[in-house]
Amino acid sequence: MPQIYTAFASEVKVNEETIEGLQSIEFKHIKSRSDVGAIGTDERIAVYFGQKHVDGQLKVASGNATLDQLLANNESFSISAILKHGDAARNVTFDDCYLDSKAFGLSAEGHAESIYSFSATRVREE
Repeated sequence: MPQIYTAFASEVKVNEETIEGLQSIEFKHIKSRSDVGAIGTDERIAVYFGQKHVDGQLKVASGNATLDQLLANNESFSISAILKHGDAARNVTFDDCYLDSKAFGLSAEGHAESIYSFSATRVREE
């Protein structure tokens, strides 16, 4: 049976500070890969892998002063997400993060939302 985590019970911290108003966290692993083809055929005979990195986004209601400061100062930070549901928990830790950009939006009959894009050297899931 799959493990289901809820946003209500989970929390995300940047440098041990809980991000208030967090709407979502999203991330993806990206691994460079190249195919090796055989001479005289169009088939792949091997694969080799290169650099691996992680890209992600933190969506926050209105904004966050801590994240704004990290973006302005180009400071490295860590993110730890504790995903929970009932007794089940999973820790996801992002090491050596940098903020790449910030986007801001405000829609009619809604609230403001800031989207902070980050990159990380690695992610550890425990």
